[in-house]
Amino acid sequence: MTDSSRRARVAVINDDTAFLDLMRDLLEQEEDYEVLICKEWNNAYQFVLDQQPDLVIQDIRIGGEEHGWTILNLLTLDPRTRPIPIIVCSAAIQSLHEHQDWLSQYAIRALPKPFDLDTLLTSIQEMIASEVEPRDE
Repeated sequence: MTDSSRRARVAVINDDTAFLDLMRDLLEQEEDYEVLICKEWNNAYQFVLDQQPDLVIQDIRIGGEEHGWTILNLLTLDPRTRPIPIIVCSAAIQSLHEHQDWLSQYAIRALPKPFDLDTLLTSIQEMIASEVEPRDE
């Protein structure tokens, strides 16, 4: 049921309104992606499961705590959400470093904040393109 003319759907999970506004402006208006917003970490897993986006961009620090790891664990444990590519954009540099092996195991790309927007856009394009390629199952 894939429509090749359909805009790619990007879910952004973050509680920072300024970051969400930037992502919506950049990805919807300039890059023509459909942006799906989730601000609450405790609803994020169900949001991704229901929406089935082509890509997830999320923070680690949500709601003042590192709840992003809980979201990532749920997404990678569920076979229905595990194939969805994920980019983590976070200022929690030490935490990203400590979890690098785990992130690599699930092909989760980490972009420490602040990051270059062109790097983000390149990562999005590469990860969505790799998701479109047929999988051997």
